[in-house]
Amino acid sequence: MLGTSYGIIPTVEQAPSFHVGLNAHLLSLRRSYRSAGANWYIYNILHHLPTADPELRYTSFLYEPLFFPPQGLDVRRSAWSTGTPIRRIAWEQLVAPFVLRREHIDLLHAMAFVAPVISPCPTVVTVLDLSFLLYPRAFKVVNRSYLRTMTRLSVRKARQVIAISESTRRDVIAHFGVPASRVHTVYCGVDRSLRRATEAEIAAFRRRKGLPERFALFVGTIEPRKNIVRLVEAFSALRPWDVDHAHLVIAGAKGWLYDAVFARTQELGLQDRVHFAGYISEAEKPLWYSAATCFCYPSLYEGFGLPPLEAMACGVPVIASNASSLPEVVGEAGILVPPEDTEAWVESMRRVLTEPGLREELVSRGIEQARRFSWDRCAEETLAVYRRVGATLVGDDGCTS
Repeated sequence: MLGTSYGIIPTVEQAPSFHVGLNAHLLSLRRSYRSAGANWYIYNILHHLPTADPELRYTSFLYEPLFFPPQGLDVRRSAWSTGTPIRRIAWEQLVAPFVLRREHIDLLHAMAFVAPVISPCPTVVTVLDLSFLLYPRAFKVVNRSYLRTMTRLSVRKARQVIAISESTRRDVIAHFGVPASRVHTVYCGVDRSLRRATEAEIAAFRRRKGLPERFALFVGTIEPRKNIVRLVEAFSALRPWDVDHAHLVIAGAKGWLYDAVFARTQELGLQDRVHFAGYISEAEKPLWYSAATCFCYPSLYEGFGLPPLEAMACGVPVIASNASSLPEVVGEAGILVPPEDTEAWVESMRRVLTEPGLREELVSRGIEQARRFSWDRCAEETLAVYRRVGATLVGDDGCTS
């Protein structure tokens, strides 16, 4: 079932027009693990805000040279690449305070966890997940220490906080002690381009990529939190003749601590049935989803979980873990399985791969569920959060002094 807080932000009377700054230095349009969920959240917010309210002024701060802004969005690119954490942190903490004042920003949206410690204007902070707190072993010590300290400080100082799921909202309130009235659930959306391909397109794509007729698909960064080793083990327990010799395709860039996935595949002798597709482009993503027999997402923890939503939009039956935010995204449109219950994964995969009636039912439910999430709605609800802060800027100097 869809989270009950979707759209609960009350409408706030429009404040006088103000200047919104958007820290988008995490944006990366290159083929790497950085081009994952957080990246597409930022990308889509930048593209949809100006349309949602063209009366406000928007300036995005970033480096990514491949980003071309939509009409209504100004861009200020940093003089140096902020592709590494230390360079991005240097910009956020040392350069941003001066730039925000120079550009007369009234409100800064820190779009991924961290705002400047010294900010000359009020801030809104988006928290995408708390994996660095809940699954610290998946992070380097320095990275998780920085995120833990700076996210806590940023959300406590922020005028308002955006969480991309109700699960993440609860985590922010519980772990950082932020008053519930200041933390708002604003769900991500699904890109309009993610729709089921035609049968002719699927057949041509399958031939071009040499794909098997039947396969289960995973899409995401290869890292421990995604629980891919368990997916490989569950797939190995399926007898090939019982699932019509189906294969497993794992698509996504290598993130960190990924060696165990490849090693376990070798140990189980699955080299001929488990295939690693690497990073897949946004242009080809609908084709990968559409060609799959089912989509599997056994993640241990997600702030939102875009891939299952994308798969449903493309008419693919979804099996996902019942952890964190994933029940909010999948609802009753897919099969939800405990992430650490290997036998349950085996049985769910067997059923979806062998029961056409079940697949058809899940496809129908999934397409309907995916329609409930849109980037337009995400932008509108993000603006409602801005307006909460904007209403308090009347008579306030913001960054304009």
